[in-house]
Amino acid sequence: MAISRRDFLNGVALTIAAGMTPLSLLRADPQAQNQYPPLRTGMRGNHPGSFEAAHKMSREGHRFALGGLKVTEHYDMVVVGAGISGLAAAWFYRQQNPDAKILILDNHDDFGGHAKRNEFNVNGNTVLTYGGSESFQSPDSLFSDQVNKLLEGLGVDISRFKQYFDRDYYYQQGMSRGAFFDADHFGVNKVVGGSPEMGVADELRPDLLNSRSLEEYIRDFPLPPDDIDALVTLHINPPAYLSDMSVDEKVEYLSTISYQDFLKDIAGLSDSALLYFRATSTEFFGYGIDSIAAIDAHEYGYPGLSAMGLPEPGEAVKAEINDPYIYHFPDGNASVARLLVRDMIPGVASGNTMEDIVMAKFDYSKLDNPSNNIRLRLNSTVVRVDNPNGPVDVGYLHDGKLHRVQGRQSILACYNMMIPSMVPSLPATQKEALHQNVKAPLVYSKVLLKNWHAFKKLGVHTLYSPTAPYSLVKLDYPVNMGGYTHASGPDEPIVVHMVQVPTAANTGLDVRQQMRMGRAELLGRSFAEMEQEIRSQLSAILGISDTELEPLIEAITVNRWSHGYSYEETSLFDTEASAERTINQARKRHGQIAIANSDAAWSPYMHAAIDEAWRAVNELTGQEG
Repeated sequence: MAISRRDFLNGVALTIAAGMTPLSLLRADPQAQNQYPPLRTGMRGNHPGSFEAAHKMSREGHRFALGGLKVTEHYDMVVVGAGISGLAAAWFYRQQNPDAKILILDNHDDFGGHAKRNEFNVNGNTVLTYGGSESFQSPDSLFSDQVNKLLEGLGVDISRFKQYFDRDYYYQQGMSRGAFFDADHFGVNKVVGGSPEMGVADELRPDLLNSRSLEEYIRDFPLPPDDIDALVTLHINPPAYLSDMSVDEKVEYLSTISYQDFLKDIAGLSDSALLYFRATSTEFFGYGIDSIAAIDAHEYGYPGLSAMGLPEPGEAVKAEINDPYIYHFPDGNASVARLLVRDMIPGVASGNTMEDIVMAKFDYSKLDNPSNNIRLRLNSTVVRVDNPNGPVDVGYLHDGKLHRVQGRQSILACYNMMIPSMVPSLPATQKEALHQNVKAPLVYSKVLLKNWHAFKKLGVHTLYSPTAPYSLVKLDYPVNMGGYTHASGPDEPIVVHMVQVPTAANTGLDVRQQMRMGRAELLGRSFAEMEQEIRSQLSAILGISDTELEPLIEAITVNRWSHGYSYEETSLFDTEASAERTINQARKRHGQIAIANSDAAWSPYMHAAIDEAWRAVNELTGQEG
């Protein structure tokens, strides 16, 4: 593992040595960064200091012993993990036990887990964005009663997002979506705008795209004429493939082959035409088209299968797909985490509405106040959970020292694959089931630009990049809420959101192995290397040199999630029955220990994290409703 894997705060010398000019980082206020975690730039997400002890356990088999170590604190509940699920578990537990003493432990320097707030200060003005979990996914169709009750209890009125999200902002700017083709794979760096294609749960409407016809759009791709013709046919007038099969036979067969195999072996696309689809599924699913079943591609509207007479998606899937993706705080679901913390911990922040949480300043010194019933302790990596029948022993590392606390009960709302290393008393079958949730590595890089005239000149606000390092490059969501205002025009600073899912896709390997390989590769890269990658792609997109790009960049934050999206069932590697067995086995209660997190549902969404928190609490308290 490269010794240079450091964030800006302790890696400036390396950045300079690597030939990078760290002005984009130096412009941020290092003193403010140290005091207020959301302002920290450089390497965030799974930042240095947050994962080394966990790797010592999971990779090296090291076991931390608690025997003989003094118990320093006693609680009714100890929650491991201060992400949405852990915070929600504490909130639900307090609802049922108002006087309960609760300790929440987290290995990161900020709370929220994947619901991470990235904050920038530009000339005294705040610019916000999200470093992970970004929006409510299809709340009208996917949110349970318990999720809605929690949000209502925090003062969240989902309908109000409709007035805060400016859906026609970029349309009014005359900008469209498009694709970026890089020279390494297509022979030329080219931006093609005017895409008419819609996404799953799209934030826009077809009339807000500034689009051209699909054929005109595709014929502008830098591909050979035969490939262009094949893509036009596939998208606009695909043949009725597999016409010799019955509908049931088609469904069964398409469940056993990947979308990549369908495109190559059935639709007959060449290798060069296939390049356009290389990353089409990664941003939504977390893995490539070689791991997406062709029947799932049909369900989500991928091109090529519309003339095969396949069953239409069910009403529930249609509702999920068509629910607009506009339920978004300026800092993403970090505001939900902040609402939970503010509600549970007195004096940590002012305000009492979903609007005023956006600009609320949090006093991190109040998170772990001994006088409060609920305490949140950061930079604390749990390494051992013993005595499952209670009181539960919890050992954690803080400032390099091992500490031991006890809880009458405990909820593990951390990465499920870490639990077998933390809880040695778990049955072997449960440990094996927990190991099956291999999370997809994910990078959300944020580039704060002084202005965005270059994007305005290109006429695009969102780009799909099939073969470049970052498959999605887009200007941030236009949300004005709670006194926070998005850029009113291209003269003002804006955040460029860049998504990379560094799995070993298209290798023919099992999807879990692809994710493991991608995670190892991601953790081996330094911030300097990742910054150079960001700069190179932005320069190529904008058609300017790095020297011309440099003055535009105010700051760069790389949200590195080596354990990103929770694993989701895919019919190429799981059956519905086997997945259900594995999920239920993995999250079984273990004495006075229950297991939460979205991993416990094999679902990467905020609502799943909350549902699993509710289930875990009620497994321990025996209450329902």
